[in-house]
Amino acid sequence: MRTMGLDVGTRTVGVAVADALGLTAQPLETVRRKSLRMDLEALGAIAREHEVSRVVVGLPLNMDGSEGPRALASRKFAEVLEQSLGLPVELWDERLTTAEAQRVLLAANLSRARRKEVVDTLAASIILQGWLDARSGTRHEREELDP
Repeated sequence: MRTMGLDVGTRTVGVAVADALGLTAQPLETVRRKSLRMDLEALGAIAREHEVSRVVVGLPLNMDGSEGPRALASRKFAEVLEQSLGLPVELWDERLTTAEAQRVLLAANLSRARRKEVVDTLAASIILQGWLDARSGTRHEREELDP
């Protein structure tokens, strides 16, 4: 079973999935938001297709760590998504992931139009990879303490 990462925006949702071993995140697609019902149906179809067992939703905190309106909207979306999919949903700090994705895409010398097409999926991938790396570090630390 795999983990799916989401970068939830007002117009789009970037989607990424982890490999079967849970080591790396790959950008998958961008879901254009239409209505909450249609968004949930699209994400549910992706989750079933990729045998997702957990979802990680980016939480857009302010730079000081406080939560603003976008963080509240992401929390609400995560709650509804968890109920809709029947899967555990976790929130993950996504500060600066879109900026990091833009830097990666600029370094790759992609056109502005192409960057716009893929920035959300890359941001979702960065969110998911951060979550995977944090879990991996925790697992390795436990193994070192209790071999």
